[in-house]
Amino acid sequence: MTVNWFETSDTVSRHYHFQPDGSLSMKMVADSRPVVNRMVESFLNKFFPSGYPYSVNEGFLRYTQFRALQHFTSAALSVLSTQSLLFAAGLRPTPAQATVVSWILKDGMQHVGKLISSNLGARMDSEPKRWRIFADILYDLGTGLEVVSPLCPQLFLEIAGLGNFAKGMAVVAARATRLPIYSSFAKEGNLSDLFAKGEAISTLFNVVGLGAGIQLASTICSSMQGKDDVKHGSYFQRLTNLVGVLVTSEGYVRDIGILGFESHSHGLVVGPLLSGLHVYCVIEEMRATPVNTLNPQRTAMIVADYVKTGKISSPADLRYQEDLVFPGRLIEDAGSVKVGRALHKVVRPSKLQELKEIFAEEKFLLSRESKWTDLVLECNATGEDALRGWLVAAYAASMEKSFNDLSFTALQDAYEKMNSVFPTFLSQLQGKGWHTDRFLDGTGSRFAW
Repeated sequence: MTVNWFETSDTVSRHYHFQPDGSLSMKMVADSRPVVNRMVESFLNKFFPSGYPYSVNEGFLRYTQFRALQHFTSAALSVLSTQSLLFAAGLRPTPAQATVVSWILKDGMQHVGKLISSNLGARMDSEPKRWRIFADILYDLGTGLEVVSPLCPQLFLEIAGLGNFAKGMAVVAARATRLPIYSSFAKEGNLSDLFAKGEAISTLFNVVGLGAGIQLASTICSSMQGKDDVKHGSYFQRLTNLVGVLVTSEGYVRDIGILGFESHSHGLVVGPLLSGLHVYCVIEEMRATPVNTLNPQRTAMIVADYVKTGKISSPADLRYQEDLVFPGRLIEDAGSVKVGRALHKVVRPSKLQELKEIFAEEKFLLSRESKWTDLVLECNATGEDALRGWLVAAYAASMEKSFNDLSFTALQDAYEKMNSVFPTFLSQLQGKGWHTDRFLDGTGSRFAW
């Protein structure tokens, strides 16, 4: 017996039925929606996760908008920068030859940059948004070196190598931070869908940006001879040449001459503009990203809000408050806590036993200095342990205003107060979507008894 049914949503009617092999098929029966609406739905299905916007966390649309613009500017800038390398190398700077040179220069110094950047993975886990911005700044720095390389062609290899070294570091940092950023938007276990659709958006706008870069390179940023060679072809032909043409002996010129450098000066104007727009887009992407893991900065902000107002801030509430450039700033309302310093530098031997007695059941130690409080965690401490220590520091700091000096009695009182509020605090925190199973303190020092 055939099982089939109709489903109607707004003006769309669909006929579903099971095939003999058990697979489900669907046929559109009637669709009276305007063409524009159908095109929008088709676009959303291809480039946004299933169930959007209910299947993602807040901020995903803004993140996607700036991610698209970021990839557009990055692709356009890459064509201009590689063409500038051709100037410096003495090649006729047609856009088609940019591909070959870029592949040659990617090997070598770029791999060295990747190896160095791979050692910074723990720090990227702690501050993925900061390192994502840093990655794009590094990439634009490498691109900038390529753009200015024609100004000193005698140093072509040095400048090109340094530029690709920076790009190698940037590539690893960008890839390493991609997963935690996508994870912050996943709402229904749909991380793979989010990742796939995000990469689709990136690919689409990379291609569009590549086309824009070809147009720029073949009009305002190429030498006169380069223009003559390119302008006779259609856009499709130029795009085909970009991925298929090899550099031949005819690509060399005896002398670039003043004319080539004059036209290259246009690239020196367009390049910084694209780079500035590129970095701005990345910053806006990261500001829109509601990362829900605990690191020192976000923990301090959560505790400060709770101590002041008694309320828990969600990842979406804090995303625009994060300092993406200097995340290590101390927050006074959270106890001015520093985390990650070595135990032997934090606690004097004479006070170590007293602190162990106060925090006998805990996986952290606190030591109050004149301007801040040091929090040292055990090797197996979790996000919950860090939150407990941070709350004690915040309560102790507020009590300090009534004392000339922070005594161990005040520290004990703060510890007792933390114990009384922590179950409710933790429940509300997890209800807001925070992950408390880990505390990402980067390369901070930890101890074990």
